[in-house]
Amino acid sequence: MPSPNGTQNRKAAVIGLGAMGLGMASSLVRAGFDVTGYDIAELALDRLEAAGGRRASSPAKAADGADIVVSVVVNAAQTEAALFGPEGCAAAMPDGAVFVSCATMSPEAARALAARVEGAGRLYLDAPISGGAKRAAEGALTILTSGTPAAFEKARPALAAMAQTVHELGAEPGIAAAFKMINQLLAGVHIAAACEAITFAAKQGLDIGKVYEVITQAAGNSWMFENRVPHVLEGDYTPLSAVNIFTKDLGIIMDMGRAANFPVPMAATALQLFTMTSASGMGRDDDASVARFYARTAGVTLPEKTPKD
Repeated sequence: MPSPNGTQNRKAAVIGLGAMGLGMASSLVRAGFDVTGYDIAELALDRLEAAGGRRASSPAKAADGADIVVSVVVNAAQTEAALFGPEGCAAAMPDGAVFVSCATMSPEAARALAARVEGAGRLYLDAPISGGAKRAAEGALTILTSGTPAAFEKARPALAAMAQTVHELGAEPGIAAAFKMINQLLAGVHIAAACEAITFAAKQGLDIGKVYEVITQAAGNSWMFENRVPHVLEGDYTPLSAVNIFTKDLGIIMDMGRAANFPVPMAATALQLFTMTSASGMGRDDDASVARFYARTAGVTLPEKTPKD
């Protein structure tokens, strides 16, 4: 049976097969793409093969012959390395192929990378993602995009396979990156506030499970409170989104604020909370670990995960 949007046998590469990248690669496979992926972790490559994709030993080999290359690495430095480092994919991509950059980075970094990619005769789509690992696996992400009409046209079938919602935000790379940083400002502040509130409730001697039930039906609720507080209630800080992601992203926001001479005190306070949580040894744990930092500071006991038999 032919795949939708004419994707059958169309070759795509995915660079970075963490929780998000693997889900996105799997969604492309289900949509009929011939998917080759690269990651530094052998286990991630094993999982890609189990999902129907093929493994590559470098970004260049993954991108060879691919007209769409989706990069799902952590930051601008890793994106640059995937493109232009030893065995980088930029030179291996066919002329006119599109590089879909999903890492969260500053608008300035996105513009600089786009200029280098476009100068080499390839297309660049600024495409940061939102939605989490579960929605990535379901092909139901929200993707914020900006780039030339040609980049959109080339990338659109892959975007349709990976996302439930695609926002086309402008013709210049960097616009989508700026939108993503506004989202990250709010996300970081909301996570910090949720962790402060639930730990403060515990300090007051309240049943925090009942607090969660009440707040999620009241005006004080937020998506982050509803999503992250269950991690605290379960005592499970398996990193679905790590503390260090927000030390990075809120740090970018601080740089953007200084450059624009615009105060961002809420983001600054949240950054300090994530930084203190990271410095106390929880940087690679789930970002709800800010609650554990509060608990340690205030002598509060939070639930602990019950070991499985």
